[in-house]
Amino acid sequence: MADNPLLSPSTLPYGLPDYAAIRPEHYLPAFEQAFAEHKAEVARITAVRSMPTFENTLVPLEESGRLLGDVARTFYTVSSADATDEIQAIEEQLAPLMSAHQDSIQLDSALFWRIKTLHDQLDDLGLEPEERYLVERHFTEMSHAGAGLDDAAKARLTELNQRLSTLTTQFEKNLLADTNDLAVVFDDAAQLDGLSDGELSAAAQAAADRGLDGKWVVTLTLFTGHPYLSSLTDRSSRERLLAASRSRGSRGNDHDNRATLLEIVRLRAERAALLGYDSHAAYVTSDETAGSPAAVHSLLRELAVPAARNARREQAKLQAIVDAEPSPFAVAAHDWAFYTEKVRAAEYDLDRAALRPWFEAERVLRDGVFRAATDLYGITFTERDDLQGYHPDTRVFEVHNADGSALGLYVLDLYTRDTKRGGAWMNSIVLQSRLRGTAPIVVNNLNVPKPAAGQPTLLSLDEVTTLFHEFGHALHGLFATVTYPHFAGTNVFRDFVEFPSQVNEMWIYWPEILASYARHIDTDEPLPAEVVDKLHASEAFNQGFATSEYLAAAWLDQAWHSLTAEESAADIDVAEFEAAALADIGLDNPAVPTRYSSTYFAHVFSGGYSAGYYSYIWSEVLDADTVEWFRENGGLRRENGDRFRDRLLGVGGSKDPLEAYRDFRGRDAVIQPLLERRGLTG
Repeated sequence: MADNPLLSPSTLPYGLPDYAAIRPEHYLPAFEQAFAEHKAEVARITAVRSMPTFENTLVPLEESGRLLGDVARTFYTVSSADATDEIQAIEEQLAPLMSAHQDSIQLDSALFWRIKTLHDQLDDLGLEPEERYLVERHFTEMSHAGAGLDDAAKARLTELNQRLSTLTTQFEKNLLADTNDLAVVFDDAAQLDGLSDGELSAAAQAAADRGLDGKWVVTLTLFTGHPYLSSLTDRSSRERLLAASRSRGSRGNDHDNRATLLEIVRLRAERAALLGYDSHAAYVTSDETAGSPAAVHSLLRELAVPAARNARREQAKLQAIVDAEPSPFAVAAHDWAFYTEKVRAAEYDLDRAALRPWFEAERVLRDGVFRAATDLYGITFTERDDLQGYHPDTRVFEVHNADGSALGLYVLDLYTRDTKRGGAWMNSIVLQSRLRGTAPIVVNNLNVPKPAAGQPTLLSLDEVTTLFHEFGHALHGLFATVTYPHFAGTNVFRDFVEFPSQVNEMWIYWPEILASYARHIDTDEPLPAEVVDKLHASEAFNQGFATSEYLAAAWLDQAWHSLTAEESAADIDVAEFEAAALADIGLDNPAVPTRYSSTYFAHVFSGGYSAGYYSYIWSEVLDADTVEWFRENGGLRRENGDRFRDRLLGVGGSKDPLEAYRDFRGRDAVIQPLLERRGLTG
């Protein structure tokens, strides 16, 4: 396909793909050529007759696969955020092809011999630190992938990987379809009493988009709960919304995910055994900072006891309010958020739902998220209306350093749509690399309901938090300054990657940042000081619930992936397995459902967090300790930002993350700040 825009370098700034020229039929031919080029590049490395050196093995290996990386990042950006039927069909066809190609490189015996040879003489090579670490990581990753297995084992491993790639793609497709199908339709606006005008406008627009004029549609979020549960006054509406969310992937229809996830669990366990590990969790954690499932389980169990205790205390307060009503009832899961707001109002005189008019999206972005980054790191943002993203809703910003030098591009895709997977995330379209002479392009995706034309986008406090969080990932992707693309951006251990994004949340309440962005949409008045004080006072409020629902999901992930190959081959009922796992850790309170049930747990069954969902709380230990450091050192100061950028964000994956943390902090992290933040000390 001579006119395929994916097969020649983009002429747009920073190598931004020319999405206006790319059509779905361009992708598969581009992948086919990229696979062939990458294989040829690796073959040239292994055909070298002289003994391996860093220059004749690692450097060309890092140069290889450039076309494939460009095409893949271009495609997967679209397939996650605008997965039309045509794009989904391509992804299904591509999944086993991509898996087979990756195995052909990672399991290449001749390539592994060259890297192992270098690794065996590492102390004698006189390499720079990044070069040395590159050898170590390639050796570890190829070993971990199975490069040292015999040919028969490699053949079975390749079969497993291809089948798993198909299953995880199917899981995501099923979830997207069932999530769209289960969007809750309301016939009467009275059923949505408690929602703001903007939220009602978004629900009416969602209905109109589906051809349901005169009705209201509430789309589901990725997690079990929903922001509207805190404000809907109609109990039956809350019940309908939560029931729809919890039934995803388990209704016995064409989108049922139970058989899919059970096969994923079985095949992952078989693969782990083939690679010499007791379980998939043991396999995954062996190459993370945690090191073993035992370390993960110890932390989760340590936190679960006080979290469950605090949740029961919170539940008692909710029940007391309900018992005082004319028609009392037992507090159920769909009541928790609504009555929590009543308790919050009673204890702190605070109505979080009423804060939306102070959180207009554009102002939050420019005067909050961007302002904090400018104050801390000196970087500036200029919107590039001349550059087009992959969807009309995307916006492109050029980022410059304090000295005016170009840094990269930031793409924001704020709004939900039926073709976008749930949740929020950051990904890269172009990776920074000195070797390749490339600068980064990073993307943030959220799922904020889009109001009708002409209406402002007012964010909830949770959505504000999500935007700051995901932008923390974006900063990591923008700031990482490395020679080799293997280490670019957020290419760090999975249980470390959430750390920078969690740290960035601290600026939400920082006085000068909050005063800058939290201004009333109509009056421009700042968020009243007494409200700010109440927000601070209530920071640990409802943390029993929040910690419990998260830990329950993290434990489910560990439970599934700690099964041995023999255990996973048994006849397992998904609902019964979940119930037993949650009872085992003491997080089986019916009023506090797990943040994700298995059939819609995309992080672990279609995303990259299998046996790794614990990483959020694992990273939060570092995050809370870092926030304490910032406060001890004057907070939002350029000197602090420069230190954090230079010693942590800027190193990307080019050194051991805990070593980088010690370099920044001066010591290892301690857990006490996390316990205090989440109210788990008493």
